[in-house]
Amino acid sequence: QVQLVESGGGLVQAGGSLRLTCAASGDIFSINTMGWYRQAPGKQRELVAAITNGGGTNYADSVKGRFTISRDRTKNTVYLQMNSLKPEDTAVYYCSADMISRKSYPLSSDYWGQGTQVTVSS
Repeated sequence: QVQLVESGGGLVQAGGSLRLTCAASGDIFSINTMGWYRQAPGKQRELVAAITNGGGTNYADSVKGRFTISRDRTKNTVYLQMNSLKPEDTAVYYCSADMISRKSYPLSSDYWGQGTQVTVSS
């Protein structure tokens, strides 16, 4: 069984910072791209940032220059450093990973975490 567990959400004032952490665990063979998505009330889930196995990154235009995604391959962990937070960043943030488990090798699947709430007050 493979799972993703997020942590680090919370309540912060506008202009503040938060760091989200997502750790993958279980019977993992390999992890490809890892990313963060978010979903605000009444809106569709959207990509915030993603990082490939080789370290390439991709960001939503709305977070460029404010958010930084990074990854520790030795710990199967991905981070999202969020600076200069705005009220419009308020959402549930989900970690996602394209992973191959030993059981499903060589097929990969998309896995999701349970989500962590980020609330930015004005």
